[in-house]
Amino acid sequence: MNVIEITTLGHPGVEVFAALTEAQLRNRLNPAEALFIVESPKVINTALDSGMEPVSLLCERRHIEGDAAGIIERCGDIPVYTGERELLASLTGYKLTRGVLCAMRRPAERSVEEVCRDASRVVVIHGVVDTTNIGAIFRAAAALGIDAVLLTRDSCDPLNRRSVRVSMGSVFLVPWTWIDSPLTKLHELGFRTAAMALDCNSIGIDDLALMSEPRLAIIMGTEGDGLPKEAIHGADYTVMIPMAHGVDSLNVASAAAIAFWQLRKPNYD
Repeated sequence: MNVIEITTLGHPGVEVFAALTEAQLRNRLNPAEALFIVESPKVINTALDSGMEPVSLLCERRHIEGDAAGIIERCGDIPVYTGERELLASLTGYKLTRGVLCAMRRPAERSVEEVCRDASRVVVIHGVVDTTNIGAIFRAAAALGIDAVLLTRDSCDPLNRRSVRVSMGSVFLVPWTWIDSPLTKLHELGFRTAAMALDCNSIGIDDLALMSEPRLAIIMGTEGDGLPKEAIHGADYTVMIPMAHGVDSLNVASAAAIAFWQLRKPNYD
């Protein structure tokens, strides 16, 4: 066990947990060195189970032989930085969830073809930038049988610390990648596309033809501006969730969960 006691905020090695921004962690100039941060024992274990590579841990001293003991054992001889709770909270800017953070190596970006190879139901997250919504969509996707998640590059990073935490580790359970020109690419791969939008040409989410599609991509946009017009008009279907009491829309994560359940693959059990 490689435990390193820290007494100052400037201790070498801990900058990954505090000083580096999300953009710096992603390290676009050198992807092989890119990192992301996972918090709480349950989510860290889910990440390890999925094959993520740990680099270092930040752990409250009292959790080294408590909640974090199993994680430390699984991670081998990586550095385990520890100190007083108040010092670690000052370092990170927040109290550690269950007392432990893990820096992990960011996995290589996968191709759309690889992620969608055996998929029959995928979701496209189009321009959603709220970290909480990203995490909630991933959690619903994992729970409700979505085979893959594709994100346009103007969407929030699923490996953002908050997105990972909100998803409860579901970002490690569902294959995902970034996608350019989603309508063109998905049509090339044999998918029919369903844009979730309130439009005069929208069909109900319970439309039988829509539900019986063998390969379907559900396209979700931000609840503020919704999907861009080209995404709506270029899709095979424009789909709406019926609303009551004059409510015009749902939060995108709530709408996604409804769409995932209603449009689940025909053999979903």
